[in-house]
Amino acid sequence: METRALLTWICVCLLVRPLTSQKPDGVLNCCEGDVLFLVDSSGSVSSYEHSSMLSFLSELLLPFALGEDQVRVGLLQVGTKPRLEFGFDTFSTQSGLQGALRNIKPLRGDTNTVEALKIAKERVLRPGTADGARAGLPRVLVWLTDGVKPGDVVGPLTELRDEGVAVLVVSTGHGNYQVLRKVVSPPVEDHLYFVDIDDMSIITEDLRDAIIEIIRAERIQVRDVSTSSATLQWRPVLSGLTGYYEIRFGPVLTGGSTSGGGGTGTSPSTGGSHYERLTQSADSSTARLTGLKPDTTYTATLTPESNEQAFNTLSVSFTTNPEVLSPSTVTISESGPTSVLVSWGPLQPEKVTSYYIEYSALPRGKLHAVTVGSNQNSTLLRDLQPDTTYLVTISARHASGKEKAMSVKVCTQEVTPALRDLQLTTVGSDTVQVDWKGSLAGVRGYWLTWEGQRGSGPVPGQPSSLYLPPDSLSTRLTHIPPSARVCVSPIYRMARGEGLCCTAQFHSDALAYGYQS
Repeated sequence: METRALLTWICVCLLVRPLTSQKPDGVLNCCEGDVLFLVDSSGSVSSYEHSSMLSFLSELLLPFALGEDQVRVGLLQVGTKPRLEFGFDTFSTQSGLQGALRNIKPLRGDTNTVEALKIAKERVLRPGTADGARAGLPRVLVWLTDGVKPGDVVGPLTELRDEGVAVLVVSTGHGNYQVLRKVVSPPVEDHLYFVDIDDMSIITEDLRDAIIEIIRAERIQVRDVSTSSATLQWRPVLSGLTGYYEIRFGPVLTGGSTSGGGGTGTSPSTGGSHYERLTQSADSSTARLTGLKPDTTYTATLTPESNEQAFNTLSVSFTTNPEVLSPSTVTISESGPTSVLVSWGPLQPEKVTSYYIEYSALPRGKLHAVTVGSNQNSTLLRDLQPDTTYLVTISARHASGKEKAMSVKVCTQEVTPALRDLQLTTVGSDTVQVDWKGSLAGVRGYWLTWEGQRGSGPVPGQPSSLYLPPDSLSTRLTHIPPSARVCVSPIYRMARGEGLCCTAQFHSDALAYGYQS
């Protein structure tokens, strides 16, 4: 009897063991975010490779809890015409997702990754669209490729990263490492994988951990970092509960200790160092940290305190922006042949003792310098050479001993002498001889304008024009109407000089020529 009972217990164990070894549906309740998989199924990917990629995804995603308040998954295939196999709202259970992964067929054709990324950006990963991601939650793009001619993907993937999408890449071929490392989100070593198609299971856990790190629901983020402040943002885990958030922050010193400016407490975790402390209500999700030092690394911790439920303490490190030292902008105005006005900013008279301006003609002109006070943000550079490029450097001498310099190139205008003399001599009833005098230095030609011709030409009164080379100092115009106004202007390399105008007089008792400027 005892032997029969023992055999029965062994059989039950043998039957139960395989079932309990399976991973339950949704064991990872840690995360909240939208993950889109971009899968290469073009003609360069064999059926075996395509099937292996989908099996890899099946194993990768099996532990995640799916749903509106959890992880949502989409899959976009790359072919000649990329296709969204399913969007974020399609599956809320693992059984539905796993069944879909088993039934996906490859597209074949060209590797039109650029078009697929356009669909991903405009339809799937953009919050607010029909198939789009949820606003305010992490978005992840995982690209599975064989590395064969993916196209010009650097630009589109960089745009996605700039919009806040985390980009991860798995290459099963000999893809261009230099290209792929440019498109993944940092750190590269955690988000870029090269693996043989038969060994993809080796990276399953590492890739899953990398995704979890991005979409972990218990997370704290730093935004709007400036030289003296930053904003902490977190998921409001205390919503609906009684309690509060305790926040501690201080600058990181060598060895990991912190030392704050306010001295409001002593942190047990930092070996007795000072730190700042503040509290936020249970319905809060942000806190503004102020009074920070520029160009300093800080550590901040967030502890949700509640008698109803225990929560982990979250921590994050960030570095404030460097102090803005003048000059950060330089502008050029009132440029003339021998002078230019140089301006800079911002003014910081409490920090800057003086400004030192150096300028010289390029490429090897004599160096000139001038020093101005801390309250002055512009100076007029005089006695410059016309039509010349100068390098101007403005250096700010700060009271702290620091110096910041900024250089710009400045071009002076060329000298454009005016026409010195213009004479019109009438010849007959409708012809005029035009003579002028001008400076030949730098002249590229002359521009003549006069009223329209008679007869079948332009309509009377409509201006006509003529260009003459620089060695021309006279010309004859025919078919000129009575009292026609003729103008001549010198032309230089960059501009037209000041010209002169005369009115032709064809009356029998008129002077030989008329002059009018």
